[in-house]
Amino acid sequence: MNRSGCTDMRRTMQHPDRRSFVKAGVLGSMGLTLADLYRNDARATMAPPSSRINSVIILWMRGGPSHMDMWDTKPDSPVEFRGEFGTKPTNVPGITLSDMLPLSGQMMDKWAIIRSLHHKDAGHSTGDQICFTGYNPGPRPDENFHPSCGSIVSKQLGHLSKELPAYVMIPRMVPGTGPAYLGVAHKPFETQADPAQPGPFRIPNFSFPDGVTMERVGDRKGLLNSFDALRRDVDTTGQMDAADRYQQKAWDVLTSPVAREAFDLDKEPHGVRERYGFGTEFDPKDPTRCGCPAWSQRILLARRLVEAGVRLVTVDLRWWDTHVKGFESLRLGFLDRWDKAYTALIDDLDSRGLLDTTMVLAWGEFGRTPRVNAQAGRDHYPNVFSAALAGGGIRGGTIVGASDEKGAFPKSNPKTPQDVLATVYRHLGVDTTRDFMNNGRPIPVLPSGKPIDELFS
Repeated sequence: MNRSGCTDMRRTMQHPDRRSFVKAGVLGSMGLTLADLYRNDARATMAPPSSRINSVIILWMRGGPSHMDMWDTKPDSPVEFRGEFGTKPTNVPGITLSDMLPLSGQMMDKWAIIRSLHHKDAGHSTGDQICFTGYNPGPRPDENFHPSCGSIVSKQLGHLSKELPAYVMIPRMVPGTGPAYLGVAHKPFETQADPAQPGPFRIPNFSFPDGVTMERVGDRKGLLNSFDALRRDVDTTGQMDAADRYQQKAWDVLTSPVAREAFDLDKEPHGVRERYGFGTEFDPKDPTRCGCPAWSQRILLARRLVEAGVRLVTVDLRWWDTHVKGFESLRLGFLDRWDKAYTALIDDLDSRGLLDTTMVLAWGEFGRTPRVNAQAGRDHYPNVFSAALAGGGIRGGTIVGASDEKGAFPKSNPKTPQDVLATVYRHLGVDTTRDFMNNGRPIPVLPSGKPIDELFS
């Protein structure tokens, strides 16, 4: 959906990521190019896999969700601040939410809110970089100067299962999610296929060309192995043997029933898929406004992946950039869809015994201005914003920090994106005191920040 409410967002959408997608392909003309990923993996120095089995789902609300109209309402402020929505009590005494989030309110005892987040950058891609890396952006905001949290997890912790990647992006990378100097081995695996699109969901990485069967691919593999044996006879460096090992690893992923099962949404009972929601994309039919795909099924796929053994999954939930007729967009396109899918995920994880080990972080690159603009919307605002967290030992019904009476600045217990990332890293078992080398210089995992203990006490 190429609709945008601001120049920065329009530039991002009209110039898609130029970096190559990670593809699984079969050997030679038949693909299996996941081998390229694993060859790079061979060159990387991987820490031994962590004994912990915790995972994280990041629900990335790209564009910047309005804290004032969701998680940090200000019913007593003047109308030009409080906006068009009302408030409603939740099942936790003393906590209210927007009346547009009734399901979330009924489940408030299972999730928490940070209401005092802040940073200083009002750009989409630059804010992305801060929230995914903990560092200020580099000279090209759409490209990572520092590695994303997912790439750090891939590098330091490695794969939980040889059949699955450590780090997945649904459906593809956004600014901030790249590996930077950690290298291509620690890029996210991009599904490329999008559960938000109509029709059957098929991962192109796991599909053979028309007319190609597993038997034919097996024959092709045997033929290439024969050629490889000839090449090894003249190889004096040992590089060929290494290539063969990682080509075999790529083959194992492609043919793995574990991977195919994890990515196969059709395996889900229809009732579960309905609980998350199907719906249609929201298209305001106005080039000055943002719409959003029907991304609810992306969230269900994230649950399937962490259940199968992926350490960190990031889900692109765009476009919360509500400058123009923002209340109308939230009412018709975003909030009901969000309320249904978010609560479905928490319920689903809980019923499967996965909520204790899976931390769910929902946030965007900033919030929206406390004062409503002249176009019935709100603009970019990093000075204070909110995030929602659940699972991973987080105590439901917890509110951390507060914004002031108009939702303009932190009033108490201010927190930073670095604090959020430190919380995520601790849950996963990442050592934030460890440095990684970049051009001979040691760079720490985080420049600042500490875990938010108030979420757990």
